Amino acid sequence: MVLWLLVFVAGIANTGRVTDRLGGGQQASESMESVRAATLLVESSEYGGRVSAVVDGAPVETLRKAVTDTRNDLGRTEGVGRVLDPFAPQLPKQGQQLLIATDGNAALIVVDLTRDLSVDAQHAVEETIADRLHAIADAVPGTEVTVGGPTLLQRQINEQTRRDTEKGEVIALPLTLIAMVAIFGGAVAAGIPIIGALASIACGMLVMLGLLQLMDLDPNVLSVSTVLALGLSIDYSLLMVNRFREERYAKRTVPEAIERTVASAGRTITFSALTVALSLAGLFVFPSPIFRGIGSAGVGVVLFALLAGITLVPALLAMSARRVGVGRHRSERPSDNGTFARLARLTRRRPLIATVLLVTVLLATGIPFLSVTFVNSSAKMLPEGFEARRFAEVSAERFPGQEAPPITIVANTSQTELALWAAKLERDPEYDDVSRIMPPAQVTEGLSSIDIIPKASEHDRIGQQLVRQIRADRPPFQIWVTGDTAVLVDFLAEVRRYAPWAVALMVVATFVLLFAMTGSLLVPAKALVMNVLSLAASFGALKLLFQDGHLHEYLDFSPTGGLEPWVPVLVFCFAFGLSMDYEVFLLSRIKELRDAGMDNNTAVEIGLQRSGKIITSAALLMIIVFAGFAVGRMLAIKELGVAMAIAVAVDATVVRCLLVPATMALLGEANWWAPRPLRRFYDRFGLHEAPSVEPPRAIAVRPVTPALPAAPQSPAPPMDDYPAADYPAPEHPNGNHPAPGYPAAGYPNGDYLAADHPATGYPTAEKNPVEEYPGADERLYDVPPQPRAAPPFPRRPPLPRPRSAPAEDTPRRR
Repeated sequence: MVLWLLVFVAGIANTGRVTDRLGGGQQASESMESVRAATLLVESSEYGGRVSAVVDGAPVETLRKAVTDTRNDLGRTEGVGRVLDPFAPQLPKQGQQLLIATDGNAALIVVDLTRDLSVDAQHAVEETIADRLHAIADAVPGTEVTVGGPTLLQRQINEQTRRDTEKGEVIALPLTLIAMVAIFGGAVAAGIPIIGALASIACGMLVMLGLLQLMDLDPNVLSVSTVLALGLSIDYSLLMVNRFREERYAKRTVPEAIERTVASAGRTITFSALTVALSLAGLFVFPSPIFRGIGSAGVGVVLFALLAGITLVPALLAMSARRVGVGRHRSERPSDNGTFARLARLTRRRPLIATVLLVTVLLATGIPFLSVTFVNSSAKMLPEGFEARRFAEVSAERFPGQEAPPITIVANTSQTELALWAAKLERDPEYDDVSRIMPPAQVTEGLSSIDIIPKASEHDRIGQQLVRQIRADRPPFQIWVTGDTAVLVDFLAEVRRYAPWAVALMVVATFVLLFAMTGSLLVPAKALVMNVLSLAASFGALKLLFQDGHLHEYLDFSPTGGLEPWVPVLVFCFAFGLSMDYEVFLLSRIKELRDAGMDNNTAVEIGLQRSGKIITSAALLMIIVFAGFAVGRMLAIKELGVAMAIAVAVDATVVRCLLVPATMALLGEANWWAPRPLRRFYDRFGLHEAPSVEPPRAIAVRPVTPALPAAPQSPAPPMDDYPAADYPAPEHPNGNHPAPGYPAAGYPNGDYLAADHPATGYPTAEKNPVEEYPGADERLYDVPPQPRAAPPFPRRPPLPRPRSAPAEDTPRRR
């Protein structure tokens, strides 16, 4: 507990250091042509970051004095490399015209920073520049100044990501606590998962802090890691607390209940964490830093959530056992004949029809995703009203050459040759989607660049087409194509290239893990297919909601006409892992009952009944977590949160509660089939379930002093005079044998012999338990006395005893 407290304090204390250092690098891989070209431009430039401003609301000539004074002031500011505006003398006439709005009532000011600035120094210079640019509005009444640029845009994205993460935690934690109080019926039991979740979030901060020493992390890593830590930790803690209460229902002591909880539920969450970690490990296949960063942070968070589940949660359960336990009013296990058992029986009546119907519906929900479009949201990732987004929108609408993201050509040639090639391209009818070509610029000696502006209408689709067209028809000199659109094209090509390998890694690793758990080939294969079906519904909803814009007014976002390209990849990995998470919850119970000797249908029915509440409760809590983050304002995180909430809801209800029992009933005993060599391998090396029945325990027996001879009694009437049906035998809490003094079921005449049917935990006449278990202390045995509950039936009437005749000298009572 002390160690976990120190970890929590360290994680929370370093949150600020993590958020300040996010967003410092590229999302795409350096192996891409577009990234190499962008790196070449940055390394060849003598300037670093850039801050820009639009001064709107007055004719440009009326702005001359204020803009010139601002240029002179900023030119003397330390850290500023150059200032460009419509009146800058170093610019040619054509360059000055590009900084004047098409209607002549706005001016664009560009301030480039020097390259030798540290992160903190650059932030300070940017703030100074922004303040000076905003002062133009005071100098020229009636004007409005909007400041933006790449560095300020990234800073605002980081800040909003941090706010959304905090907002998601503030919303999700109280709602999950309320839901768990309703599930467990007590605040203490509900608070344990919250404590585990907070510890996992703190560990996630430490994981990201460590990763930042090795790589740059995208701002979205913060939200994704927090969601995973919160959701998985609550799931695992929920399962542990529920299993602990079940063990306490069985009248086991606290140490016994903790031990058996860790052996059973701890094994289940270990399998679950491994499946989720393996799913996230599929992100390592992609070269792009955004995938590897999220994958590294995600795997670390999953492992810490597992560690909290098997160490911190049991410690909390032991400390609060009296408040978490069943209470005096609960003395029996929950019934095995409930809603989920009835669902299993319902689908078992027509398993083929149920399977075909459910599969058809799930596949139909995924059809809209076939027409998905991917875009680079860039500034539109921020909510409306943010200054950096307003600047991007105003500059695109008002200034020439800004109407669409430019396609930048970096050429290993002179400006003259590059200009001739560009003019030829502009006259080519095959390039009719080109809006304009900007004047070429000299990067270094022998290296030039030029910007090609596509038409603004559907610029994402047209821009991607232009990038592919230019690369397919290269000039005689060497060129590199870059720009936001080119990065998007390369990113999508990378996803298409590496996605099959990532999926193969996840499928093979998960299949092997499920085989090691179940010893079956069909059950893992069927689980993988069902995961894909639940993903279909999530992907279809993602396209309808965010690309087509349905319900956008309720979800509070502006449609961009497409999806962020990395969001479906993360949804696939996360949803695949969580779907397998719930599959492990269900299969572990079914396999446990199957190993206890039940047939397939009975094991499925009772297993679903015993795990259905946990699965649906965990899904409800996970949906609350995802919804809490979906109410944030960052578009990409909103897409991820909504898609994951839908995936979890569909998987935990339609798939696990309906489709799984239907397919299990359809295949019957074939579910557990495996070739003989694999069966032998599983019997020897498989990860078998912990025994569900308490192992035999010795009970020390004191030597009994011979009793005095009993007084002669009349023979008791036969047991037939007292039918067993009127007096059912109560079950002992630690076994299924009848309590002493009552006839057993199936033995109406009382012919039940304990020697023929030894009960678990009770000695027989053939064995001396103290000799069989050396070290057992017959005076101090570790089984505490259990209170004897009153039987729910009338006691057996006493047998009549014969009266002895009174002595002659004994007076009779009157």
